[in-house]
Amino acid sequence: MSLPPTVPLAPPAALADAELLRRAMDFRAFADRRRSVRDFDPRPVPREVIEACIAAAGTAPSGANQQPWHFVAVADPAVKRRIREAAEAEEREFYERRAPAEWLEALAPIGTDWRKPFLETAPWLIAIFVRRWGRAPGGGKVKHYYPTESVGIATGILITALHTAGLASLTHTPSPMGFLNDILGRPAEDERPFLLLVAGHAAEGARVPAIGRRTLEEIATWV
Repeated sequence: MSLPPTVPLAPPAALADAELLRRAMDFRAFADRRRSVRDFDPRPVPREVIEACIAAAGTAPSGANQQPWHFVAVADPAVKRRIREAAEAEEREFYERRAPAEWLEALAPIGTDWRKPFLETAPWLIAIFVRRWGRAPGGGKVKHYYPTESVGIATGILITALHTAGLASLTHTPSPMGFLNDILGRPAEDERPFLLLVAGHAAEGARVPAIGRRTLEEIATWV
């Protein structure tokens, strides 16, 4: 069997261990400043900034390099209003009828409810879809492998890219999210919504819940 074509890897500059550690610690401190924000400033963010962040997300590794993601960036106020109305309908049903008591108790420290004004206030909503199937040149379906895992990695890169650009973000997952296929015209037979990412500038005076993060010792084991 012939090997697939390859290209040379552009290697990074050789760095001393001390510089590796400095960069790692700098990034750790930078990442620790990221918080999920629910109070957004309505001032615009240039489309080019969002384009660059989404392009960065598109560099994520994926199963068999099938890149099973699709991003819909929404700035149109009328579309954002439709999304908010649909999301709040699902969220109200969740909070008032579907959510078990344990789940509501877990959400209590965050202070959320079914009202989601940020879906209209923030300048950008990025709907992220998992493409479960691709399409062959002849129109037939092509199965994607590890699509959810791949899209999760891409989403993490997108959140980090927004943070690096100086923007705030919020992951929002109303359930179910099929209304996003309808509103945004995405094919439900091939794609399912993964999450809705809210992006923009944090409002002046924005506050976030007083929560902590687990220590390294709690989240990692060395063998």
